[in-house]
Amino acid sequence: MSKRLRICHLTSVHLDGDIRIFHKMARSMATDFEVHVVVPNTETRMQDGVQIHSFTAQTQNRRIRMKHTVDEVLEVALRISADIYQLHDPELLRIAPKLKRQGAKVVFDSHEDVPKQIMDKFWIPWTLRKLISFAYKQYEKRHVKKLDGIISVTPGICTRFAKSHQKVALVRNFPILSEFPTPQWQQKNIKNICYIGGLYESRGIREVVLAMEKVDAQLHLAGTFDDPSLLAELECTNAWQKVRFHGQVGRTEIQDILSKCTIGLVTLHPTPSYKEAYPIKMFEYLAAGCAVVASDFPLYKSLLFGSQCAHFVDPQDTSEIARVLQELIADPQQTLAMAKAARSCFEQKYSWESEVKTLHEFYLSL
Repeated sequence: MSKRLRICHLTSVHLDGDIRIFHKMARSMATDFEVHVVVPNTETRMQDGVQIHSFTAQTQNRRIRMKHTVDEVLEVALRISADIYQLHDPELLRIAPKLKRQGAKVVFDSHEDVPKQIMDKFWIPWTLRKLISFAYKQYEKRHVKKLDGIISVTPGICTRFAKSHQKVALVRNFPILSEFPTPQWQQKNIKNICYIGGLYESRGIREVVLAMEKVDAQLHLAGTFDDPSLLAELECTNAWQKVRFHGQVGRTEIQDILSKCTIGLVTLHPTPSYKEAYPIKMFEYLAAGCAVVASDFPLYKSLLFGSQCAHFVDPQDTSEIARVLQELIADPQQTLAMAKAARSCFEQKYSWESEVKTLHEFYLSL
């Protein structure tokens, strides 16, 4: 009987139980392969057929993490002697040569378009942003050429990597079908609207909250404000009376919020990275049976074209957001039909199960 392929996921940044790393990639492959995950600051254990390897590390201080934590990841990884190592953080690219010298295949899973993300960081001066983005792009290009393959989450990122590597796989970050059972439509309240995820100015949270002043509904917010002053500003508005702020909540609580909402908002600002991103929350709204109000980006329109489950708005126009929300609330039957169409769209095109075969074949091809 031949030995099972041993796959090891490495991260120096992500938390134990990361949705993409553990729940999607590791668990879905554990029936066919021997799967390991190396992650800092948790408990070494076997869970759902996946071997978790932990170590204590300082992950908040970037300088310490880039040096010492990455070295500790390498030390644990070498003891596992995997056939394939999957790197989930750019800072881990520097240890790829040492892993390859053990005879292993090494792949990079790029969760984000990092050069464009750097250009979105408004706290960095514009001239420095361009310089840092260019420097990172050169660093990344130099290292990925030596790898055995690359995985990423959007066609745009894959196209960029394909210019410097011949083996690139698109494995999109769609929700897991089993996490989203068929909605109980009778539990849906037409006047419950939700926004799930990071509560940042660039993700349109100010416009979303202010729009609620003109909407006869309640907005459920779940996530963390990156800027306490923005939260304080919004709490002082009349619109905040229509907001239920849940704060940072777990997967179970998110499921509960989504099960009661009929409309989900994903009104990100038109930054370089957001315009080409696949926002996880949009697909989770589809999975939970929520009609979608999204930014009017060409990519978002193409993803939901013909599905009859979404309206598109200028994410920086508070009045337009309010108008569309009020129109949806004023026509409950049509909005519920959109919510059911959203669930159908998810089942047909956007569940994680549609990505599993691609990932499985990618590993075997190595």
